[in-house]
Amino acid sequence: MSPARHAAARALLADPLTNKGTAFTEDERDLFGLHGLLPPHVGTLDSQIERRMRALDSMGNDFQRYSFLRELQDSNEVLFHALVQSDLPKLLPLVYTPTVGEGCERFSEIWRRPRGVFLSYPNRHRIADILADPAFDRVKVVVVSDGERILGLGDQGAGGMGIPIGKLALYTACAGIHPAEVLPVLLDVGTDNRARREDPLYVGWRAPRVRGAEYDAFVETFVSAVHERLPGVLLQWEDFAGKNAYDLLGRYRDRLLSFNDDIQGTAATAVGTLLAAIRKTGVPLVEQRVVLLGAGAAGSGIAELLVKAMMAEGLDEAGARARIWAVDRDGLVLSDMVALPPQQVPLARRRDEIAGWTLPGSGVVGLRETVANVRPTVLIGASGQHRAFDERTIREMAAHVERPVIFPLSNPVSRAEAHPADLLAWSDGRAIVGSGSPFGVEGVTQVNNVYVFPGVGLGALASGATRVTEGMFMAAARRLGTLAGNRAGLLPPIDDLRQVALQVAVAVAAQAQEEGVASAPPAEFTEEAIHARMWKPHYD
Repeated sequence: MSPARHAAARALLADPLTNKGTAFTEDERDLFGLHGLLPPHVGTLDSQIERRMRALDSMGNDFQRYSFLRELQDSNEVLFHALVQSDLPKLLPLVYTPTVGEGCERFSEIWRRPRGVFLSYPNRHRIADILADPAFDRVKVVVVSDGERILGLGDQGAGGMGIPIGKLALYTACAGIHPAEVLPVLLDVGTDNRARREDPLYVGWRAPRVRGAEYDAFVETFVSAVHERLPGVLLQWEDFAGKNAYDLLGRYRDRLLSFNDDIQGTAATAVGTLLAAIRKTGVPLVEQRVVLLGAGAAGSGIAELLVKAMMAEGLDEAGARARIWAVDRDGLVLSDMVALPPQQVPLARRRDEIAGWTLPGSGVVGLRETVANVRPTVLIGASGQHRAFDERTIREMAAHVERPVIFPLSNPVSRAEAHPADLLAWSDGRAIVGSGSPFGVEGVTQVNNVYVFPGVGLGALASGATRVTEGMFMAAARRLGTLAGNRAGLLPPIDDLRQVALQVAVAVAAQAQEEGVASAPPAEFTEEAIHARMWKPHYD
């Protein structure tokens, strides 16, 4: 066999998109010169899944399993996705939350092979050349992060690449986006996490974060290059710090097909789950009193979508906002606070609205005082503050509400506002609980963005949408809120995520058409047409 043929054989096995491992047939081994490079056994995809599952089960902890799965993805994409889809409830927490948090913190320890694109600030003049790689010709979905606000763990710098990689694995698992059509991107503008910069294993650019005009120009260069290189691509922003998250969404949402999952995806997931919850309580949405702990990107996004949902149910904007109270790091968000972030200004309450409240000596209106005076029917946590929902606060809430709805949404588990088992105990079993991370508590629904963003992306692409609108997220939330049917949980089981993505995609595509932003003919985004475009892992 010629040296060129030997090289081609090894390249075939080295490419995760073409490698089949032991599943190459005898004829394929003859054709591609693979004899001797593989053991003689000819396996099947099912037998390979069983082998990898046994290996996973033998490992001592979830981080080892996460690392194993990352290596598998980098060696055989079909097998990785087939394994994940063979048992979504078991594998999803290993591929994404909560394990991905530690995966980002320890990303430099386990980095072995290139995946996605690291665009570092020193290489800002090379971005267009980097994206010119023919390997990206098929890309339809880009997930990008700058690593500054990774879950509730803060600045992880280049380690934040674990988030785009994980999100895109879910796009494939749930929405059937082919693995050759996704591209994870990390905008490496440095890190203010000193421990990361001083770690000798750190793989990122060892410099403090670039900010201000230089940062904006860098992102503009990236977006312009993506827009030119990949017209029509869906660009999803992930885990940017609050101000940047809102600024970038506002700057680019009408320029290309783009959305921020932390702001919009979290909002649609939370609102959809709340709609399902209030069907169980029997109390209409317009009669709910909502307290939000955490008014950053996620919390503010939830509040704004809730306002729109209440207005659709008959309230005017003032009436809707009057039913939502936001508490942040400095206490209840009040209009006379200095330098409120722009996203918090519409959520701020007037000082005279709390004139009759009994306050602690410090005068700070915290979560406990807000709950005692508002008597909320709904309590949502998006704060990243571990155990912020304490027993006294929850018992106060439950004393005034027959079926309190409580969603501690912060990820990972170490940042959750409360353990669901405690919430059930403190409410004497009456609370309807949804958590951001899986806790394995019976009757508790996991309120995970994976219920929304894959379907939103799929629906936007199928309809040929020119932009992702707030109406499309509202359509996703409303559809999600109906999918559990008569099941005990608020949302469908994790096993049904592909069907959830399909149903959300159909609703999103229909909304895109109604709003006039769909460019594809309606025949291309019927349920049957969208289902037909969803890839399933198999060997060609």
